[in-house]
Amino acid sequence: MKIMPYTEARPRVYDSGEMKGTTARVVIGKADGANHFCMRVFELSEGAVSHHHAHPFEHEVFVHAGRGEILCEGAWVPVKKGDIIFIPENETHQLRNFNPDPLVFVCLIPSSAPEL
Repeated sequence: MKIMPYTEARPRVYDSGEMKGTTARVVIGKADGANHFCMRVFELSEGAVSHHHAHPFEHEVFVHAGRGEILCEGAWVPVKKGDIIFIPENETHQLRNFNPDPLVFVCLIPSSAPEL
């Protein structure tokens, strides 16, 4: 069993490029013996965006803190603390934050996908 504050997981900080202002952490993954899923936590600072992409697997998102927007079928849709998001396989998506407080979200992916 693993119990810890997510902030203790090693951060990967993006300080340039498309994802500038984004911090990503694998909080539960292969190194923990997780054979079916990977849990990641992303923090987007004001003005930051996640990668604009699609992939051949579904994934699930829980907005832990803040407010932002997700690109859904070509339109930006507001999201906020407490919202859940289901992204089907092969659907293009991206999250962004234009608020002063960080947008923090938990993302679950299958273990067969790259962790970050």
